[in-house]
Amino acid sequence: MVTVKEGLSTAESLRQTRTYGQVRCHNPSCMGRIEPPPGATQVKCPKCGMEWRIFWIKAGFPRIRGPVWDVDRRLAEEALVKKMQGGEQKSTNESPARKAKEEKKDAPK
Repeated sequence: MVTVKEGLSTAESLRQTRTYGQVRCHNPSCMGRIEPPPGATQVKCPKCGMEWRIFWIKAGFPRIRGPVWDVDRRLAEEALVKKMQGGEQKSTNESPARKAKEEKKDAPK
């Protein structure tokens, strides 16, 4: 069943939701909107901190070319260090229930 809203076609209603001058962050866990200043060649996502290289198709119409590699690499290394430290803490802070389960598993039958 087709519904008509305010006499607008689908294309006309979609036109109202377009956001010129903005791009979405390409970080899959972020996807926030970034509004680069006109003529900028790099922009940093305020939500996740990733930096992206920007090019302008025309005035007011930016596109992301790719990540700024040194920033991308630094953020990845920091995340890896944080993950490795978290893994070490988990192994040293085993719960008593887990220890009991391991002892039960190792006990003779």
